[in-house]
Amino acid sequence: MSLLRPSLHDGDRLEVAGVLVRLKVNGRARRVSLRLDRTRREIVATAPSARRLAEAAAFARDRAGWITARLAELPVATRLSPGELIEVFGQPVRLDTATGRACWIEPEDGSTPRICAMGEGEGYARAVMLVIRKQAAEVLTRRTAHYAAQLDAPMPKVALTDAKSRWGSCKPGPGGTAGVIRYSWRLALAPFAVADYVVAHECAHLRELNHGPRFWAHVRDLVGDERPHRAWLRAEGARADSIQSASYPQLLK
Repeated sequence: MSLLRPSLHDGDRLEVAGVLVRLKVNGRARRVSLRLDRTRREIVATAPSARRLAEAAAFARDRAGWITARLAELPVATRLSPGELIEVFGQPVRLDTATGRACWIEPEDGSTPRICAMGEGEGYARAVMLVIRKQAAEVLTRRTAHYAAQLDAPMPKVALTDAKSRWGSCKPGPGGTAGVIRYSWRLALAPFAVADYVVAHECAHLRELNHGPRFWAHVRDLVGDERPHRAWLRAEGARADSIQSASYPQLLK
């Protein structure tokens, strides 16, 4: 029987303080490190090479307290299943079942909107996410048109991305022509005022492709004091990763 310890590989998982830690090799890394992947709700121990994975594993075990504390800071994951109440642009929305195509229902009596979808488990959750993305596209496009008009700028093309760390980006068109603004669909999971600030921010780049005084003057003309919205994005942006079934984190990968 070999007395050598089994070798570790990129992607292996080990248990530390009751938590699974994923090992990762990153050739661009300069040292062993730990980080919290908020989307997958897991700890990643990174090593610069496969030979140093054992060092990364030991580093994770030595910092069991840090791992426990970081995971405790995550918002409680919301299960996407019928009967649950979630928030879309800060508005309560009830999840319901459907006999046909997944859809957003806005009751005429002003009661809580509903997202209706078929299926169960991962299939149901995926259908709900598609409805949320569609709602995000409609709202963000409408608000982009509103702010572009206020800035007397051509209406840009609006696209949604799956970005996890960047809320939006703007690429103005040449010679003052219409450009492209891309938004993370996860803005639908933020309060409306915060998402609206991001739209105003990106639209302001249609006039000023920088973050100088004139840029911020445009932003404040559109939405007022931007500081509360920026503070929310820094402090509570992880909320956009919490609206997932604890059983189906792959939906947000």
